[in-house]
Amino acid sequence: MNTEEPAIGSGSPAPAGAPYDLVIIGAGPCGLACAAAAQKAGLRYRVLEKGAIVNSLVHFPLQMNFFSTSDNLAIAGIPFVIERANPTRREALDYYRAVVQHLGLQVDTFTEVVDARREADGTFLVTARPAPRLVAAWPPLEPEASGALEAVQEGGPEPAPAQGREGGESGEGRGAARRGGPLWTLRARNVVLATGYYDRPNRLGIPGEDLPHVSHYYREGHAFYGRRVLVVGGQNSAVEAALDLHRCGAQVTLAHRGPALSERIKPWVLPPFRSLVDKGRITVLYNTEVQAIEPGRVRVAVAGEPRQLEADFVFLLVGYRPNHTLVHRLGIPVDPATGEPRHDPETMATPVPGVYLAGVVAAGYDANKIFIENGRWHGERVVRHILAQRRGAAG
Repeated sequence: MNTEEPAIGSGSPAPAGAPYDLVIIGAGPCGLACAAAAQKAGLRYRVLEKGAIVNSLVHFPLQMNFFSTSDNLAIAGIPFVIERANPTRREALDYYRAVVQHLGLQVDTFTEVVDARREADGTFLVTARPAPRLVAAWPPLEPEASGALEAVQEGGPEPAPAQGREGGESGEGRGAARRGGPLWTLRARNVVLATGYYDRPNRLGIPGEDLPHVSHYYREGHAFYGRRVLVVGGQNSAVEAALDLHRCGAQVTLAHRGPALSERIKPWVLPPFRSLVDKGRITVLYNTEVQAIEPGRVRVAVAGEPRQLEADFVFLLVGYRPNHTLVHRLGIPVDPATGEPRHDPETMATPVPGVYLAGVVAAGYDANKIFIENGRWHGERVVRHILAQRRGAAG
């Protein structure tokens, strides 16, 4: 096992044997903002990202527009200037890539962290491996590469960690070592978990959920022209997918377990969607529970009454949840009801000295609590706390 892998991104690694001041796991907008704050403070840092820069955004629907305005998505004091108020997915990708290039942030992409643990001297040993893969389709990671996807009810609590997940080498870690390239390690005085949540969809736990015509991700509607498509969900992603599929000529049905759509639907999305529903061009089924998926059909219960829907393709867009693998391995307590790792929101410090959170991973199961626009400040809080701890130790 190598103890230091040459940096893939810009910048040079620390001298042999010298720990980094900070290792940031995850290169989403919040992880990049943390890296920028660390660099501005003169800290030696490194960002490890299992996919591409802002990997979740890479896998967003191609036609997506952000709800947040560009000024609320900007990081590191670099203006996000566009013609319209709300940026497109492509504009956001261009912006965050430009931030990395302009600042020369040290980001190792396609580098999967398979373990992180606190050593007896208080530093952290982070184990990673190269994880190159094409970024072309859904899901963002093969299921076995991102950990088992537990079957849960939409929006429900996370099952208890599997035996062996906390401390030591779990079966998941051993699988990661077998799957990829050679493992290598680095040491750090502090670790920031900025791992997001988009790689881990909520599961319905129903028969047929893993059939080849079923997906928990939506990219674009062109391929589904003339086909019968069922979209499951009641949030922005489901409604936007239904609209795009209809515009591409699909026969669309949207099924939602609740009595109405979410109140958080983007204001420019809801009116055209409701208009199409009123005209009978998109079918909506409320109070609907999906029970089983079969080739060509889906068994549901609408207000308790069993029904069978014809569907060539099914999109289960019922939300996503954080991956707590590293949270558990580092010994951070997690609230079993909310899924929130314990932390101080003023500093983002966890009860484990030297371990911090940044971004939506701090929100637990309610991903609507933390967005880019409020999570982008987490990095500055982390760096301020690290510097204060350093001054305290020196004094």
